[in-house]
Amino acid sequence: MMTKTGALRGGMPVYKFVGNKILSSFENRLLRTSFSEFHSGYRVYSVAALKQIPFDLNTNDFHFDTEIIIQLARAGLRIVELPIPTYYGDEICRVNGLKYAWNVARSVVKARAQDLGLFYDRRFDLPAHHKGNKQYQSKFEYGSTHSLTLATIDANARVLDLGCAGGYMATKLKQRKGCFVVGVDVYPPSQDADLDGFHRHDLNQGMPSIDMSQYDVLLLLDVIEHLNRPEEFVQRLRDATKLSPNMRIIVTTGNVAFIITRFMLLFGQFNYGKRGILDLTHTRLFTFGSLRALFEQGGFRIVETRGVPAPFPLALGNGKLGRILVRLNELLIRVSKRIFSYQVFMVLQPYASPEYLLQAAEVQSKIRSQSSN
Repeated sequence: MMTKTGALRGGMPVYKFVGNKILSSFENRLLRTSFSEFHSGYRVYSVAALKQIPFDLNTNDFHFDTEIIIQLARAGLRIVELPIPTYYGDEICRVNGLKYAWNVARSVVKARAQDLGLFYDRRFDLPAHHKGNKQYQSKFEYGSTHSLTLATIDANARVLDLGCAGGYMATKLKQRKGCFVVGVDVYPPSQDADLDGFHRHDLNQGMPSIDMSQYDVLLLLDVIEHLNRPEEFVQRLRDATKLSPNMRIIVTTGNVAFIITRFMLLFGQFNYGKRGILDLTHTRLFTFGSLRALFEQGGFRIVETRGVPAPFPLALGNGKLGRILVRLNELLIRVSKRIFSYQVFMVLQPYASPEYLLQAAEVQSKIRSQSSN
């Protein structure tokens, strides 16, 4: 158990007391906590709790204790407030209140911005470095790549989901569309995932040994940016689908030319984070043009290209504000999808390969030969 002791006012100057309350309210709002205050002079922490947070990376300035509270809150550790009487001596008057407030606000904003994929700070990466695919979440309740994919796929289709993550797409496709879905991922899906089959496979090692002709749709949702050599993978995908020219392939990825990324780059900021366009696990970044070129040069025909708004409800909560921002983003995409799209959504098909055309010609030749006899 971790205890933060909320000091009673005691000898604190009125202006500092009021400033403390205002600053605490700001911190509660951004961190989604409900503490009575953040800035008392006493703290009690368990050794077990401190072992779970990188407090050794924190600042050496006065807001060190605030960063510990941020870390504990982000790690989901229990914090108990215990009111105590205390007295503030002359030392509190020697603290530069404006500098302290600025440092506290900056730390809180940085921690919150990390959830939006705008910044990354190892101090606030808690729990540190997720393993597996648990950090990827479904986005079906608003305009997103997931809702677009669900709307695009026909009922009762046979779907191969490459990079299926937790299996949430497969579950929705089966529930709402009655699809047959097989997943492929380097990590096993969640226990409640509803898959008709699963292959554990690393796509960086090539395509899995699966007969592609058995499927109507192949999904590559937020996968291509994780691969070490996308061009090589696309060539292998082309080889695997050379006898399936009618297969539809749905590809999604982040748009590195998104206006916020452009704006930050203008000021010299190119910050990787735990999720988003500049996800720490992304090895390649794409624009609309470079993604199109990747697949067209690999032997695929682009059927449809759409821009996708930023997942504001994922960052801000699925409330009114998040939905309004998604709608506003959708309107801006109509002005310029290359600038205002957070993600790229593409539907493509393999061009008919020489092998497929030769096979089709042989079949037609046999049919004509039999009919003439």
